[in-house]
Amino acid sequence: MTAGGVCAGAAFAQQPAQVAAAAPRVKKRIKLGISTYSYWGEEKKPTVETIIERAGELGVECVDILHRNLDMDELTPMDAAGRAYCRRLKRLAFGKGIAVGCLSTHQNFVLPDEKMRRAQVEHTLRCLDVADALGAGCVRVNSGRWGTVKKFEEYMEKRGLEPTIEGHTDDEAFTWVIDGLGKCLKRAEELGIPLALENHWGLTRSPEGITRILDALKSPFIGALMDTGNFLEDPYDKLKAIAPATIFVQAKTYPGGGRWYSVDLDYARIAGILADVGYGGYVSLEMEGKEPPDKAVPKSIEMLRRAFGV
Repeated sequence: MTAGGVCAGAAFAQQPAQVAAAAPRVKKRIKLGISTYSYWGEEKKPTVETIIERAGELGVECVDILHRNLDMDELTPMDAAGRAYCRRLKRLAFGKGIAVGCLSTHQNFVLPDEKMRRAQVEHTLRCLDVADALGAGCVRVNSGRWGTVKKFEEYMEKRGLEPTIEGHTDDEAFTWVIDGLGKCLKRAEELGIPLALENHWGLTRSPEGITRILDALKSPFIGALMDTGNFLEDPYDKLKAIAPATIFVQAKTYPGGGRWYSVDLDYARIAGILADVGYGGYVSLEMEGKEPPDKAVPKSIEMLRRAFGV
């Protein structure tokens, strides 16, 4: 071998170490998604299939399917037709390179009647079966609220505060919620589908309420769902408080003004809050503005891409 060949061989031998030293450290990367709820404002409601197609065109990585947007009865147990429908959606999403990140469901455990609370447990168990057929990563759940303020507009004017049902207390209601969600955790664990408790209304309108429920259950199969628009005052400290427990994020935007209210959100700051706790999961757009979704959704996705650097 020539001297030049020896030098070349030595350089080649050193290359792997040099490449390894120069390789950038892999960081957790946020993945964007779209909630079917974002199209709620369209005059002619698009099907979930159509929204999956649109999500594929926009290049996001997941859909968050609102249970009530599915072409199936929310209160009916899964049957063969329902499973076939869910599997078609799952196959369609796979073909578009999209995951079903979440199935967003509704329940209310803040009910004095034990029989009514048991019905909410059964409903949530059915939702887990739907999520399993869809291949969903998690199921969004709510605590529920007292319902003593009947009109949502009035409820918003009161900033999500309402009196308890006479003769009952919030402490009692927390016990009902913890018991109800606890009865769903075994099935969630069997299916490998965690419950994501949203900072919605009622008992989970504050970080303290969410933490109280999660701490009582102490399970890897329940975490927080961070809705960026549901802390109406001083949101950033509250978002920071639930960030360590967050397993899914719904990002509210309000193009054209909110349907019920608007929250002026700094998404670069929210991105920083999530980065600080090492969050690398999905951030799914929930567009809740009055602007037509065909314009507002792509615009919102571009804003989130800039904010999260993806």
